[in-house]
Amino acid sequence: MISKKNVMKKICSVIMAAAMGLMVAAVPSTDAHALYGINELTGLPTAANEMQRPVAVMIDNDQIASPHYGLAEADIVYELVNSTRNNRVTRLMAIYKDYASVPRIGNIRSARPTNIMLANEYDAVLVHDGGPVYINPFITFYNLPHLSGGFARIPNGKPSWYTEYATTGQIGGRIAGAGYTPFYQNVTCAQNRFNFGTNTLPAGVPVGTVSLPFIHNATKLIYNGATGTYDLFENGKYVKDGDDFQQVTFKNCIIQCAPMMQYDANGYMVYGIVGTGVGYYLTCGKAVAIMWFKDTVGHTIYMNMDGTPLTVNPGKTYIGIVPDDSWAFVTFA
Repeated sequence: MISKKNVMKKICSVIMAAAMGLMVAAVPSTDAHALYGINELTGLPTAANEMQRPVAVMIDNDQIASPHYGLAEADIVYELVNSTRNNRVTRLMAIYKDYASVPRIGNIRSARPTNIMLANEYDAVLVHDGGPVYINPFITFYNLPHLSGGFARIPNGKPSWYTEYATTGQIGGRIAGAGYTPFYQNVTCAQNRFNFGTNTLPAGVPVGTVSLPFIHNATKLIYNGATGTYDLFENGKYVKDGDDFQQVTFKNCIIQCAPMMQYDANGYMVYGIVGTGVGYYLTCGKAVAIMWFKDTVGHTIYMNMDGTPLTVNPGKTYIGIVPDDSWAFVTFA
C-alpha cells in the first residue's frame, strides 16, 4: 500500500504541472464543432440543445443495488473499481446528454477522485452523494460543478443508501438552484467526444464475449448478433433497466488498462489515468488492441497501435478501466 502522503504528493505534482494549461471559457457560445441535433457523446441524433453540457451520475453497482434505473438511456457508461476491498466492487458513472428525458436515474452513490477527473473531461455536472475526503482537492482544482445528495428517496425495501434516485426534472432544477449554467463552459467539449465513423475492424479478432477481472461483479460483455451491440452481463445475469426493462447494451466497448494507487486501509483508491497506456476496442463482434493518452485537463484520446486516431462507430459506449495488476485476466471468447 502506498502511503496517503506519497499518493497525494504524486497526484498533486501532476495536477499542478498542468494547472497553467487549464483554459475554461467564461460564457457559452456556438462552436463550429457543435452540430445541431447531434449528440456529441454518441454521434447520433438528440433533442437536447447542442451546447447543453452533460451530467455524470454515480450509480451503485453492488448486486443488492440492482436493478439500475436509467442505465439503458446513458450515452457513455464507465465501470471502475470503487474500492480495493469487497473483491474490488465496481461503481458505474453514467453520462447523459439528454438527462431531462430520463424518468429515473440511480441509485445514486458517492464519487471517487477518478470520477472527478473523468467528469471534467466532459465539462459535466457530477451527480453523486458525497465521497471520501480525497475527492475534495480534485473538485477544487477542476472547479467541478457537482450536486451532492438531496435527491428523491424511493422506498424499495433496502437500506437507505440504496434508495436515492434523480427523478424527472430534479437534475435540471438542482443545476439552476446551484447557480450552475446548463451550457458548456469549455466549448471544446461540444465537439464529438470520439472520432466517429464507420469501423468494422477488418483486421480485428472475432470476440463473442469479453470477461473483465471485476471479481465482485463478474462483468461480461456479450455480443448480440441481432442488434450488433455488446450486452452488459453482471452477477450471472443480463443487466436490464429497472424502468423499462431494456437490455443495457453498447455499440462500442473500450477496455482500458491503468495503474491503481491505494490511499489507505479503508480501500479508497485512485486510478492513474493521466499519462499513456494500452487497451482494447470492441465493436461489430471483433476486438483490436489500442493505445490511450490523457493529460491532466483534456479528453482521453484513443488511438490505433500505429498512433492514428481510433475510429469509433456512432452509438453508446462502455468504458471499463481495469487495474494494471489484473490486466492479464481480461479474457476473450
